[in-house]
Amino acid sequence: MVHELRAPAFRELIDPAEPVEQLATGFTFTEGPVWHPIEHYLLFSDMPADVRRRWSPAEGVIEVARPSNKGNGLTFDAELNLIVCEHATSALVRIRRDGRREVLASHFEGKELNSPNDVCVRSDGSIYFTDPWYGRMPVYGIERPRVLGFQGVYRVVPGKPPELLVARYLFDQPNGLCFSPDERLLFVNDTEQALIRVFEVRADGTLGSGRIFASGIRSELEPGVPDGMKCDERGNIWCTGPGGVWVFDPEGRHLGILRVPELVANLAWGGPDWHTLFLTASRSLYAVRTKVGPRREPFMRAAAPRALASTPHPARAAVRAIHVEEGFVLDPARCALLIQDMQNDVVMEGGAFAASGAPQHCREQNAIANIARLAAHCRAIGVPVIHIWFVVEPGAPGLTLNCPLFEGLVAAKGLVRGTWGAAPVAGLEPQPGDFLVEKMRMSAWEGTKLETILKALGRDILINTGAWTNMAIEHTARTGADKGYVIVVPEDACATMNADWHRASIDYALKNVAAVTTTDAVIHALGG
Repeated sequence: MVHELRAPAFRELIDPAEPVEQLATGFTFTEGPVWHPIEHYLLFSDMPADVRRRWSPAEGVIEVARPSNKGNGLTFDAELNLIVCEHATSALVRIRRDGRREVLASHFEGKELNSPNDVCVRSDGSIYFTDPWYGRMPVYGIERPRVLGFQGVYRVVPGKPPELLVARYLFDQPNGLCFSPDERLLFVNDTEQALIRVFEVRADGTLGSGRIFASGIRSELEPGVPDGMKCDERGNIWCTGPGGVWVFDPEGRHLGILRVPELVANLAWGGPDWHTLFLTASRSLYAVRTKVGPRREPFMRAAAPRALASTPHPARAAVRAIHVEEGFVLDPARCALLIQDMQNDVVMEGGAFAASGAPQHCREQNAIANIARLAAHCRAIGVPVIHIWFVVEPGAPGLTLNCPLFEGLVAAKGLVRGTWGAAPVAGLEPQPGDFLVEKMRMSAWEGTKLETILKALGRDILINTGAWTNMAIEHTARTGADKGYVIVVPEDACATMNADWHRASIDYALKNVAAVTTTDAVIHALGG
């Protein structure tokens, strides 16, 4: 066994025997990895060498910036502009794609920041960063006195001064930070205190109550400290620590340690399917395959709106890419919300298909709550909500048994009219004014009145949600695209049997026929 297993759930995230591959070596101290979702390269920092480099399978390592102002943490915004934490300048900067450099934050209350260290971007475009004083130490920055007097965690909206989010003396050296998949939680680790704190994120972006999520991330026997940190698509936290990367489940239970030959400073997922975990570790760059991918950050979805904007389409005026942090814009007068197969038999424990893993993945995606939020917003602004249910009569007469899916439905006696299994899940019941469409196929179009309703309402932009991602959602999206509709898929409002099936559908099929985004981004795009 290569990696250290502390709980069986660790096997669901990575094969304990999965080898860690060294991609390149000979650096001074690597940091800040981030994967470019379109050009498919990894950007990373080498702070002491004052250089920024990139790696790709085709080109290997290429130097892209020298000096780099001893840049540390890196990320992209939704437009794929580079966000850099600069140690030498004590500034958080944005480097636009045309090379223009903008200072986003450099002072707080008139005093120079310590040295922005790590950074992440929320779906609303606001930027969160930590500010320890490592960049004022020799080697990792430029040795100079501290002037601020504390080490904080900040939020910055471009064009406005940074906002301190936590008590001034709560952290000794705040370092890595990341959001939960639904962005309702922000995790921040403290290198000196060897722990991770978690905070509620309020609707306005400020932080609510905080608590210790995990502690004791230290060892007298091997090197490693809490430094870089990321959240995966299931809400697990991957934090650097002694021996490599420590993995915690959403409740803070320690699942295992991903073992790496050198001290790891930071990590980031990438690769064509987002299942390669890149590790910046002292003098080297490593990679390892995982069974999970990352929390979908705004920059990871940047390709979808851009591709949509460049594609001729009658609805282009209604769905257009806006090159600012807010992302794309939707015209509510042309939209309809589809809620597919969110029925007890499909996604609930005790349902006919519970053994498939669908209930667990639905919970991991927070799909019911996300769809409910989206439906409430749509109703409030006049966007029709259309429930699409798979319903058969007792014995399933008229259902052709031409594939395993339909054979399984009959064998399980699922989705029979009038039963609990065919009923909508709690929280997604039809409301007055909603529409109901029944079907007996995977696609919402086959043998139904869906298109009649859409044409009567004049709706040609479909927000496609529900279960299962790789079946009803994908089949409906494919046919809808062929029919000339614009399909928008908030991927956190969809679920299937497991994360692998979900990601395969999202990354390989749906991105070719739909704009893949998030619930929050759709709500923002609809306005109102």
